[in-house]
Amino acid sequence: MKHMRTVTILSVLISVLAAVAAGYGLFSGSSGSGDEYTFTTLWGEAVQIYGTGVYSHESVSMAAQAKGQDAVTLLMAIPLLLISLLMTAKGLVKGRLLLAGTLGYFLYTYASYSFLAMFNPLFLVYVMLLSASFFAFILTLLSFDKDRLHTYFKKSFPAKALGSFLLFIAFMILMLWLGKIINPLLSGTVPEGLEHYSTLVIQALDLAIVVPVATVTGILLIRRQPIGYLMAAVVIFKAVTLLTAISAMLVAMVVAGEEVSSAELVIFPVFNVGVIVCMIILLRNVIEPARQ
Repeated sequence: MKHMRTVTILSVLISVLAAVAAGYGLFSGSSGSGDEYTFTTLWGEAVQIYGTGVYSHESVSMAAQAKGQDAVTLLMAIPLLLISLLMTAKGLVKGRLLLAGTLGYFLYTYASYSFLAMFNPLFLVYVMLLSASFFAFILTLLSFDKDRLHTYFKKSFPAKALGSFLLFIAFMILMLWLGKIINPLLSGTVPEGLEHYSTLVIQALDLAIVVPVATVTGILLIRRQPIGYLMAAVVIFKAVTLLTAISAMLVAMVVAGEEVSSAELVIFPVFNVGVIVCMIILLRNVIEPARQ
């Protein structure tokens, strides 16, 4: 693999920094129940602030979501990153595809932490993670030979089915977030869940990047374009870790007694199961170079 040394250094750095950030975020402070306080936003809304640990200035809802994501990062994303790095070092195509997708998870996660989380002692750690994962992700993508991508997959690979599923996910996320945004824009009110934050960062990332990428990937995969295979692997592997994190967030919010949209409570776990099935199908259809 091209740039293997650089990607290895960056991936190890990501693993260490993510363990520090997620571990500190998950275990710092108490349960927060005795330290919560009410804050009135610029919009005149009363928001319950967590009040303890590294997430002391986050809302109770956001702190619960962050702790849920930190748990997934520690227990799932970091081990996957290290395992995929070892597989890549052995020359396995599956490992390189998994590595690209896992790095995509860290890129998205710490972009959202850098831009959304209230300023805290981990800010520079978030920025370093964002930078390291961005460059490792780009270098990993550049290591693939686009002219040989289709040879890494069996001819029986259900490209149309997986491509259609990605288009469906893109459409549902688009409708979910537009449903959350359009009415407040038209009525001049505050979107539900904005709380004391300045804007809808996650929705901006999803609508600007995730939805277009999933849409283009779905179309390319249906047409069996070589680059579509790589993009599908990246999108699916990233989606597995990210949707698992979102499912954990929703569970954490319910446990914390926060109100959760019924649509989100159903849609994201269902998508989570769907992308796990897609990941299994994709891995079963990868052909390692030594077996070609």
